[in-house]
Amino acid sequence: MKTTQKNTSACASGTESVIERIFFHHRPLVILLMLAATLFFGYQASSIKPEASFEKMIPASHPYIANYLEHKDDLAGLGNAIRISVEHTQGDIFDKDFQETLQQVHDEVFYVPGVNRASLMSIWASGVRWSEVTEQGLTGGPVIADTYDGSPQELEKLKTNILKSGRIGSLVANDFKSAIIYAPLLDFNPDTGEPIDYQQFSSQLEELIRDKYESDSVKIHITGFAKVVGDLIDGASQVAVFFAIALAITFVLLLLYSRCLRSSIVPLLCSVIAVIWQLGLLKTLGYGLDPYSMLVPFLVFAIGVSHGVQIINAIGHESAKGANKELAARLAFRALYIPGIIALISDGVGFATLMVIDIAVIKDLAAAASIGVAVIILTNLILLPILMSYAGVSQKSVKKQQHVEEHGKHPIWNLLSSFTQRPQATLVILFAFALVGLGVYQSQDLKVGDLDAGAPELRPDSRYNLDNAFINENYSTSTDIFVIMVQTAKDQCSNYHTLDVVDQLQWRLKQLPGVQSASSMVNVAKQAMTGYNEGNVKWSALNRNQALLNQASITAPRGSFNADCSLMPVFVYLNDHKAETLAAVVDETEAFAAKYNNDALTIKMAAGNAGIEAATNIVIEKAQYEMLIWVYSVVGFLCLITFRSIRTVACILLPLALTSLLCQALMARLGIGVKVATLPVIALGVGIGVDYGIYIYSKLETYLKSGMNLRDAYFNTLKTTGKAVAFTGLTLGIGVGTWFWSPIKFQADMGILLTFMFVWNMVGALVFLPALASFLIKRQPVSSESEPQAIKQFDTAETQANKEAKVSHA
Repeated sequence: MKTTQKNTSACASGTESVIERIFFHHRPLVILLMLAATLFFGYQASSIKPEASFEKMIPASHPYIANYLEHKDDLAGLGNAIRISVEHTQGDIFDKDFQETLQQVHDEVFYVPGVNRASLMSIWASGVRWSEVTEQGLTGGPVIADTYDGSPQELEKLKTNILKSGRIGSLVANDFKSAIIYAPLLDFNPDTGEPIDYQQFSSQLEELIRDKYESDSVKIHITGFAKVVGDLIDGASQVAVFFAIALAITFVLLLLYSRCLRSSIVPLLCSVIAVIWQLGLLKTLGYGLDPYSMLVPFLVFAIGVSHGVQIINAIGHESAKGANKELAARLAFRALYIPGIIALISDGVGFATLMVIDIAVIKDLAAAASIGVAVIILTNLILLPILMSYAGVSQKSVKKQQHVEEHGKHPIWNLLSSFTQRPQATLVILFAFALVGLGVYQSQDLKVGDLDAGAPELRPDSRYNLDNAFINENYSTSTDIFVIMVQTAKDQCSNYHTLDVVDQLQWRLKQLPGVQSASSMVNVAKQAMTGYNEGNVKWSALNRNQALLNQASITAPRGSFNADCSLMPVFVYLNDHKAETLAAVVDETEAFAAKYNNDALTIKMAAGNAGIEAATNIVIEKAQYEMLIWVYSVVGFLCLITFRSIRTVACILLPLALTSLLCQALMARLGIGVKVATLPVIALGVGIGVDYGIYIYSKLETYLKSGMNLRDAYFNTLKTTGKAVAFTGLTLGIGVGTWFWSPIKFQADMGILLTFMFVWNMVGALVFLPALASFLIKRQPVSSESEPQAIKQFDTAETQANKEAKVSHA
């Protein structure tokens, strides 16, 4: 044991590390530099603003999206668009005053920056026409005639034109009580040349349309990606409120934990500085904050608090043993900076593995999280102990710590340390196996994609989802459109063979559950054939006479084919965009395309909001397990090179893996799908949870090397590091638990999942890790009679180390 005591003393008080000398010998300069950096990054962060991009939300390299982008110019309006439904609450749309309002709304939308004016559609658009077959031949004209003056005769004529136009259910409601203005959007604001600011665009729609024209007799309903993002950004502004609530809760709990005001303020201050640096660096590097990465600053704050509590706990422990302010801070830094850096590197690299998901918004989130973790190394592992070397721990806190360590009872620590014994550890591991079975069973129901109609990111009773429900209930063509592209040679899109294949495709798709209808040039050709034959429905079919088909195709509305008739879109209108609905359409179309694709005709997917979401679901389904493999591989490798033991890696990672599995089961149970908003949660949970295991095992290893047996080593670990882990897990869980009341549903979902992962990662580190260690870690050859002596010698060595460190420091 003399050798052990000598090594312990040398480890604690010997030659200072180079890193420690650099920072603690120049404390004023370090503080001054970090203050300057905080002021600079604070200035940069003050100008960061929420932003969003339609193309950042989609997997740009997926074949479906590549097809859409290739033909984007020919499919104007089939990607990013808004729908504005103007409802007459006191009658139908054939009212002079209502039509004046509808015209004014159409004109107002026309001049909103970012609207693709050439593709704007409503019954007031000149390109929306009616047609019919008369004795004189084909005739037609705009739905709103040049002679329209609001008179009863003209209103009756308008009704007739609408009936002839075939726009009932798309631009006019089935009950004639509302009409839609369909506005495709550009990728940029033509006035500024900058990408569309969706928050500003959404605000303009509210101010120029809803607030201006909504009245007792007129009600406005607005849907579309731009409106969803605008509402998310507006709601996300409340993230600051929840951040403040979490800050207050953490401060109160930290004050109760440490019984020292200074020890409560300093770690919170350093964690807030980390957030400021993160936001400032994001702005400096050209990043913004989209709605899905707005929660990352809180995660950075949470990770900062987690590491800060460990340092404060270590400083209190050293102060209770008689070290002065500076020495206590130095000893805490010396003991924790290596496991702290390893834990933070594991966090950062783990977050960076999200880069494997080819969706720009997730890559941005990964960059934001990795940057945040990197700055914590400076703010919480270096700045925090330096500040505490001046502030110190209050005498009240020191006396409490001394009393607890000398006379305190530890029934909880005694219970947890008993899990290192084989009988209790066996029960814990059997319980873990039962949880694995439950997790596997429940997670079988886990779905990829949205599981609710409307915008699942928002509450079901949000204004957007109510607007979306109104449009789906009153129009035949839903807001969920899946577009299939049929490509042919030039001038061959109206070829009989092409139309016949598309007709068969439409019929097969319409048999699928969740599909409302399907339409294309085929429908126009059949309608024209009926018209050419005195309206006899027997002729509602494709005529093999190519000349007649070509003539019929001329009457097809804009958007039914491209300029050189080499591309024909097939519009599939869905009840919703749930994962199973989209998967059914994709599977049916792929099977059909495999049979009918040839050199003359190619069936491609996919455009429309539902088509783009189908591609996103495919990418996420593939990426979710690839991401987990990368996360656990990288974290496991870093733990391996740190502890140089496969057994140790298993002790740290297996509890995390159990938490990940149970999180998937919880998502399935709560009806939360794996999608852009929720996919990163599991990786973030692993990144934060690994900190607990690294800190606990690092301290446990120190006691084991001193000669203690596993139970006593773990008991002493719990009194220091374990106590901080338990406090951190519960505190952060309570903090994010407040998100449940957020108006943004995806934030509430993330709050539930992160609370679960914070708490379960803490339980895994405190309960499952020691149980695994009892089987995997080699036992020390110290008899039960000599264990108290080992503890006593270790305490004596540690006290002697402090004394020597004081002399060395002086």
